[in-house]
Amino acid sequence: MSDAVYLDWAATSPLCEEALAAMQPYLRAGMAGMPANANANALHSAGRAAYRALEDARRSLAASVGARRPDEMVLTSGATEADNAALLGLASAAAAARDQAQSGAFKGHVIVSAIEHDAVLQAAARLERLGFDVDYLRPTRAGFIEVRALEAALRPNTVLVSVQAANSEVGSIQPVAQLASAAHDAGALFHTDATQALGKMRVDVQAWGCDAASFSAHKVGGPKGAGALYLRARTPFKAQALGGGQESGRRSGTQNVCGAAAFAAACAAAVDGWESEAARCMRLRARIYDAAAAMDGVVPTVEAAPASADYLPTIAHLLVRGIESETLVLRFDALGIAVSGGSACSSGSLEASHVLRAMGLRDDEARCACRVSMGRGTTEADIDAFIAALPEVIHWKRG
Repeated sequence: MSDAVYLDWAATSPLCEEALAAMQPYLRAGMAGMPANANANALHSAGRAAYRALEDARRSLAASVGARRPDEMVLTSGATEADNAALLGLASAAAAARDQAQSGAFKGHVIVSAIEHDAVLQAAARLERLGFDVDYLRPTRAGFIEVRALEAALRPNTVLVSVQAANSEVGSIQPVAQLASAAHDAGALFHTDATQALGKMRVDVQAWGCDAASFSAHKVGGPKGAGALYLRARTPFKAQALGGGQESGRRSGTQNVCGAAAFAAACAAAVDGWESEAARCMRLRARIYDAAAAMDGVVPTVEAAPASADYLPTIAHLLVRGIESETLVLRFDALGIAVSGGSACSSGSLEASHVLRAMGLRDDEARCACRVSMGRGTTEADIDAFIAALPEVIHWKRG
């Protein structure tokens, strides 16, 4: 597989050299038999060393996403946990505060976009089962959540709004700062799932004005099993993981020092070079869309101009009429090219993408999607290979 072409970076990015180097001290025994990857909550010298490494990683992550204080970064096992904790922890804490003020008469209202990751949508469904009212904002055909749509949905009892920073399938970038401002004007908290945005665009939680934001290491070249939830200082939050009280009581469980160090290193590297990398990937994205436009039966899912900053520069999304996503993925794979039909978390499903359906596509169109996603390691030759393979995939002949 050394000559394979990997174009599924939005699902998982390969482990970068910076992350690998940061992990090395924790993968082998320390001096005098002391484990380098000790419990960061232990009082002995090895534990104190692990604690210092953990806090160094926390400071680095805070700087990378624009947090004001390192302790605003809660380390998690990934973005799924961060999303779950944000939806359940913020909504329940905010509702409880208002319920107390209104002597038990308060019923909370939550708003999420209809194109969120399932980690947000399923957490929202749980809130419904807990008695919250939940509204799902539909996007435009281009994949955007409009501020006016949020404003129309807000109510006096809205406690939380959650809208992703960038969509993982079509790459649409949402107006997070304006959405957060509208939520705050109505007295609601605002959370954004910034998992796909990190390292591909400017991420600044202070400039956005959000109360919470979710991140994952493996989307920026870090290892799986590491992530973070940004929680603005003094934001009401009810912990969802209970136990030893780690992470200042916001997320119990022994911290993954190795994963945190690697996440911080990968994140710093991705954020440091995002502007030049974005410009490079925009050119590659334009080549894919130009080639698709010249082929019968292939259409871009969204209209992204060559230098458009409205969509992530790392994602090109196509509809190949008459060929289902699973077939497309397997045909490309047979030619040594890895692409996706949509979100990797639901790739085993035969259902049409909920994102594309929410955007207004028919089921038969949504089932014929192909996502090409790029990253730091994607080359011109990789895009050449994809473009050359596309006609063969469309006009496939057995044997």
